[in-house]
Amino acid sequence: MPARAGEAVIDSARDAVVGPVETLLLARIACEGGATRSDLARDSGALIQHKLSPAEVRAAVDAGVAALIQQEFAIETRGRISATESGTELANSFTEAGTLPLADWNQVRDMALVAKALGLGGEPASRKKSLARPEGLRTAILQTTYGLKGKKNIPDAKLRAQLALVALERAFGNKIKAGFAKGAGLPSKAARTLAGQLAASPRDFATDAKLIAQLAADAVGSAQTDPDVVRLTLLRRMMTQLLDAHPRSEKRAARPAPAEPIQAPRLVDRVANDRKPASGPPPRPGLEDFSAAVKRAAAKSAHGWPPKAFISRVWEAIRVEHEIWALSEIEFKSMLIEAHRRGALALANADLRSKDLRADIERSATPDRNTVWHYVRIEE
Repeated sequence: MPARAGEAVIDSARDAVVGPVETLLLARIACEGGATRSDLARDSGALIQHKLSPAEVRAAVDAGVAALIQQEFAIETRGRISATESGTELANSFTEAGTLPLADWNQVRDMALVAKALGLGGEPASRKKSLARPEGLRTAILQTTYGLKGKKNIPDAKLRAQLALVALERAFGNKIKAGFAKGAGLPSKAARTLAGQLAASPRDFATDAKLIAQLAADAVGSAQTDPDVVRLTLLRRMMTQLLDAHPRSEKRAARPAPAEPIQAPRLVDRVANDRKPASGPPPRPGLEDFSAAVKRAAAKSAHGWPPKAFISRVWEAIRVEHEIWALSEIEFKSMLIEAHRRGALALANADLRSKDLRADIERSATPDRNTVWHYVRIEE
């Protein structure tokens, strides 16, 4: 061991427990060619430097290397550290690599560790390899966050439709299972606007790709949508949770068995369409309450025969009378479509396009597949 590591480091290593930092270092050391201390500070240190100063990172590397050598998980030769057979086993247990061939650190980080952070450690190697691509990373994050089903290569349009479905179910307080996922659903622009309600700052997105990138960044708490930043944020979050969950007991084990891997926590505590109650979000109406409120509001502004009310006027009434629901206009219109499909209320379109009603007709326009609705009908 280099003299700069110091006797204090060696002494501390004698009582060290191989925890998250040590196993993270070992994951880098087990790569082909091993690693120097500079490699460890740069590569593994990048995942913990949000919690430690540069000096603390270097100290953690020295202490961690000393612990791994003392526990015979690693050896050091001429400044280069490599893993022993038992060290390689422990590294594989930590990364949950399985059959995935990991020759260099980029593969370990972008495939194995990202899969571990997302709870996908048991997935096939092909699924893990897709995580190295920006599209595969974002898709996996959203599938994990929102409980979406599908393969690793989901087209943006299909992913957007699934997210819109989640947003609609959330608008109903997760009290229904919305039904436009199969076959023709909302028009692409309407679905994208609805799915945009899931963003940390709800807004319209110009493209499906921008929507997906932002929702994936929001899911991991990244301030940027750049895939490298999203990946780093995800991995740092995992390491934070592992470190917080790993108690340092006063009595250290002489040599812990590497059989039990350190489990990564869930990426999110609660998916957007989870039925469990949580503090904070506004109360949302179920299908029955929503439909009853819409009918009452429509009756107040109904006209013609059969009587019907402009959707725009019903929306204004609902927005004021049920402010506590905190619905957006796109959520309201999407909920109208779902309620109509379920027979809970009836919608109609405008046959006569009077110039006097043009403004109301335009504001009321609610696209649904090949139809555009404008009215809520008052049924006898």
